[in-house]
Amino acid sequence: MSRKRSITIFILLLIGVIIVLFANILVGSANITFAEVMDTFVGKRNTSSDILLKIRIPRALAALLLGGALSLSGYLLQTFFHNPIAGPFVLGVSSGAKLIVAITMIYSVGVIGALSSAVLIISAFIGSLISLGFVLLISRKVKQMSMLVVCGVMISYICSAVTDFLVTFADDSDIVNLHGWSVGTFSGTSMDNVRVIFVFVIIGLIGSFLISKPIGAYMLGESYAKNMGVDIKLLRVMLIILSGLLSAAVTAFAGPVSFVGIAVPHIIRVLFRTSKPLIMIPACFLGGSIFCMICDMIARTVFAPTELSISTVTAVFGAPVVIYIMVSRRRQEI
Repeated sequence: MSRKRSITIFILLLIGVIIVLFANILVGSANITFAEVMDTFVGKRNTSSDILLKIRIPRALAALLLGGALSLSGYLLQTFFHNPIAGPFVLGVSSGAKLIVAITMIYSVGVIGALSSAVLIISAFIGSLISLGFVLLISRKVKQMSMLVVCGVMISYICSAVTDFLVTFADDSDIVNLHGWSVGTFSGTSMDNVRVIFVFVIIGLIGSFLISKPIGAYMLGESYAKNMGVDIKLLRVMLIILSGLLSAAVTAFAGPVSFVGIAVPHIIRVLFRTSKPLIMIPACFLGGSIFCMICDMIARTVFAPTELSISTVTAVFGAPVVIYIMVSRRRQEI
């Protein structure tokens, strides 16, 4: 792929992020002008400032950061398993994180009061690692990737069933929007949450860049990577930790969000016609940001004042991409 083409697509992605971000901030039940948004950004208060600062801007920024994180997490898992249909949602990683966060929220709020953002992310990270641990154990027994994905889906269903059971019988008045969170939403995000999200996402993004060269060698085969001096075991651990951290940040603040981690990396590969990590890592992040911001805008505006869960919308657009990937792989095998 030509350098000029890559630069052009990156510029278009950056422009797309900016346009969709402002569209998310402007579009809603309350009419807000672009001038009011810009005044708020530069510190000039107006009648719409409270809506912007407390609701729309935090939510849009959360969708930007978490969408990018989820897409990047999917790319890392696909690299680990050498398969384009591996992702946090399909392999049950998101559901495992969701289960542990739900348990933490239900049984800890009454004891220690309001939970901090860090506690939620740590809980989600533990849940992600537990689910990934089960998937890795299964992968030793199952040679076909299709069966591994089926097992991941089963783990996802089990975790979701237990979570739904806990949510149904949770009666603690201190638990706010637990049901809405359990099906996926960016609603209720504050600027304090955005700051915490930013820190964890940046850690995951920088960590991914630092191992981009070993990832490139690993994608060419384990034997080649070993000959290039790559520590395969350490690389695999790093891939698991970084993908778990990124998906944990998403689940802790937005709940489970489906298909983004599979669909977006595939679309990015098609656009750039490459799988090079130095291109895929930032491109997946930007593509995931655009995808999630668009889906979130649809979720809160199409049937307003009723709001759809974010997973409902991402599934509508992401599931066909996953089906296409599976059909394409099946044709190649035949």
